[in-house]
Amino acid sequence: MSNLPKAVFINEEGPREGFQIEKGNIPTARKIELIDALSDTGLHHMQIVSFVNPKRVPGMADAEEVVRGITPRPGVEYTGLSLNEKGLERALATKRLKVEGRIAMCASEAFLKRNNNKSFAEQEAYNHRVLSIYKELDIPVTRGSIMAAFGCNFEGDIQPAQVLTQLRQIFAIAAEHGVNIELVSLADTMAWATPLSIKRTVGAIRDVYPDLRINLHLHDTRGMAIANAFAGLEMGVDMFDASVAGLGGCPFAGHKSAAGNVCTEDLVFMCEEMGIHTGIDLEKLLECARLAEDIVGHPLPGSVMCGGSLARLRAALH
Repeated sequence: MSNLPKAVFINEEGPREGFQIEKGNIPTARKIELIDALSDTGLHHMQIVSFVNPKRVPGMADAEEVVRGITPRPGVEYTGLSLNEKGLERALATKRLKVEGRIAMCASEAFLKRNNNKSFAEQEAYNHRVLSIYKELDIPVTRGSIMAAFGCNFEGDIQPAQVLTQLRQIFAIAAEHGVNIELVSLADTMAWATPLSIKRTVGAIRDVYPDLRINLHLHDTRGMAIANAFAGLEMGVDMFDASVAGLGGCPFAGHKSAAGNVCTEDLVFMCEEMGIHTGIDLEKLLECARLAEDIVGHPLPGSVMCGGSLARLRAALH
């Protein structure tokens, strides 16, 4: 257990992950209500909307309205997801979001086509184009990302060697544009990861790039997200994407019950009980989880939301 980090950084993605896939109309005001509540929990980074085609993702049709309506808190970074130049333009036009530069790849070309409508070659060309835009606008680029890093519903298992191939390409593109990649995000987009594959893939990357920081984006379709997060912690991973109450899922994953990211409050609970600092107020976060459930109008999969924190139980016993 010596590789366990002393602290972790959690990127909250529930507002984007959740409201992009919910059936029916979620009022803009209620989206804003959840984001503002999450801003008071100690979270320092939130992805709150995605700038995508509203015909394909109707739940994000009000992205600009959501961004305009939030009450930004000092010390909290708010971001939006964009998959192409038009999305980037929309994010920049809000003038209220932190726009983060990244080199985005995918280990599965079949999924890339469904999710981004691009081939591998088109994705590489896009990365070159968008890096030129980042440079022109003085947007720093320190991050790479790889979707479908552990498996794909359309191609099957993704081996660590495939991930390393994508990672080498990220570094090659970065070198051509004179940027330094310090962090890579590995997304288990379609929930193929297991604790063993997490350790194999993270270990393979550590062997080649020992100083590279790794972020894990873990979907919970098969109930493995918290176990996979634990495996990541054992490998020294100290950054995770998470989704309050387990909100969300990917609308292009090809699975009827595609679940959201690892549940934020469950991850915070586990880390704090292990002595790993998160900086997040769990009780306030649990209130947000219950709020999220009220907003969507159906049960959400978070466990600690139902069971409560042990800290409160301990206090009651004394």
